[in-house]
Amino acid sequence: MKPSEKPMGSWYRSFVFKLVLIHSLALMTVIVIWVHFTMSNMNEWIFVLTVLLILSISAVTIFISARLVTKSLKTITDSIQSIAQEAESSKPSIHPHGKVGELAMAIDQMKEAIARKQEELQRQRDEYQILFDQVPCLITVQDRNFNLLNFNQEFADQFEPRPGDYCYKAYKGRDEKCVNCLVEKTFEDGKVHSGEETGLNKDGKMAHWILRTSPIRNTAGEIVATMEMSVDITEKRQLEKDLETSEKKYQGIFDNIPNPVFVLDSENLAILDCNASVEAVYGYAREETLNRSFLDFFLKEERDQYAENIKSVSAINQVRHRKESGETIFVNIRVSPADYPGKQVLLVTTSDITKWLETEQQLIQAGKMGTLGEMASAMAHEINQPLSVIKTACGFFMMKKDDKELIEEETLFEVIEKMDKNVDRATRIINNMREFARKSGMDISKISINNVIKKAFEFFTQQLKLREIETVWNLEEDIPKIMADPGQLEQVFINLFLNARDAIEQRWGSQRPLPGEKRIAVKTESNGEKIICEICDTGIGIPETHRDRVFEPFFTTKEVGKGMGLGLSISYGIVKEYGGTIRVLPNDPEGACFILEFPIA
Repeated sequence: MKPSEKPMGSWYRSFVFKLVLIHSLALMTVIVIWVHFTMSNMNEWIFVLTVLLILSISAVTIFISARLVTKSLKTITDSIQSIAQEAESSKPSIHPHGKVGELAMAIDQMKEAIARKQEELQRQRDEYQILFDQVPCLITVQDRNFNLLNFNQEFADQFEPRPGDYCYKAYKGRDEKCVNCLVEKTFEDGKVHSGEETGLNKDGKMAHWILRTSPIRNTAGEIVATMEMSVDITEKRQLEKDLETSEKKYQGIFDNIPNPVFVLDSENLAILDCNASVEAVYGYAREETLNRSFLDFFLKEERDQYAENIKSVSAINQVRHRKESGETIFVNIRVSPADYPGKQVLLVTTSDITKWLETEQQLIQAGKMGTLGEMASAMAHEINQPLSVIKTACGFFMMKKDDKELIEEETLFEVIEKMDKNVDRATRIINNMREFARKSGMDISKISINNVIKKAFEFFTQQLKLREIETVWNLEEDIPKIMADPGQLEQVFINLFLNARDAIEQRWGSQRPLPGEKRIAVKTESNGEKIICEICDTGIGIPETHRDRVFEPFFTTKEVGKGMGLGLSISYGIVKEYGGTIRVLPNDPEGACFILEFPIA
């Protein structure tokens, strides 16, 4: 330890020791002189003078030392008093030299250190008070009688209390302490307590608080007060109540939606939740449905096909599902991603369209019958032509028989071959009519649109020749396939060919047009994503005012008795059912073009 850092008690003992040493030396000197005087018979006056001189020197030494000590002690005393008064000297202290000066300097340094500590302590006090006042909750300090000893600014601004007010009166408007008082419990067991309270606020409104209390102890460890922190959660509780009401509301909506709704695990398609309509449509109770795979509703041979589709698309139409009873129904499926507690899910709704499809099939069937009715006279030409060939061949044989002429083998083979081909043609026409008239079974599969168009055109081969209507073909070879029912799609093209024929007949009537002016052009092509089909005619065309209405049910521009206005409407529905589009544009120079687009399978 440095000299300036020695404690005051150590220095004082050193100083007293030195004074005693000086006096001891002086006394010993006197004794030595007296002994010498006695033994040498020294002059009495010399002895007296010597003793007086020694005593004078001792007295001066003691006086000077006492003077220095008194002055140093006064300086030290002043410094200690300034420390006690928590005030620094206005002037720098002037310290004596030596050990006493070092002691005074040490006390001054101690004073400066204490001043710095006091300044830091005051800063911390101010900081604590600022934090105490600015904490965004209610803080109070209470005694055992629940009187307010202190409180923060938040509490003061909200309730304007006075020191000494009762806690429960100040901000809860009560005349007595709370039934389950956490402050009281803390005073009893000295522990921290937490809880919630509900009651009337000072303004009379219902309020909710989260409370936390902790004890405040003195140096002896006794609990002298309790601090209570209170957070008003009234708004949070109201939001929770509103959320609960909203959840009940939407749960009610979820349960009462007339269509089945499923919540599926996005990975394995397990059913996490479903509404009450599932049992009404599928026949399975909710308990039987949960945790099973959604794919169980599909036909076994189609499950793999739809497993990935459900995860990647938003809509799947006309899917076959199996009910609990084993009955097959048709459904449309809609899929959308959603958040579920802890995971991503798929929200799936299914719509039972079985009855709707049955009604649609009935309408389509009615349209077929209407189309066959409109084609009746034309079909007569189609069948009459092979029958005429057969009739002619029969007449040829009868004539030869009557004339008793032999028929050359080559001629006989040629006539029989023609008869055979025309019988096949008549049979094919009749079979096509039978298939066309048959009710479709919704057999959706991959088909070539070129084959469907050619089959539909077979109904018109002869009648178009008789009307001198030329057909121009431009079909893309090896065109990609589409997903559709061939019977329904055939009906679409029959309607388009029928309308093209009637439009050309209506325009030209009995006129004699130039070759190629009465024309139907058929074209198919693909662009990598879609199949595009165009059927254009050189008929009367469709007025611009009618283009948006041609696909409406029962809208027709034909004369009364020559059309019901269902053909294009039904065709529009069939095309849309397979994800396609159909629209009409003017042909150049005159006529109409129907353009159909289908997604590639």
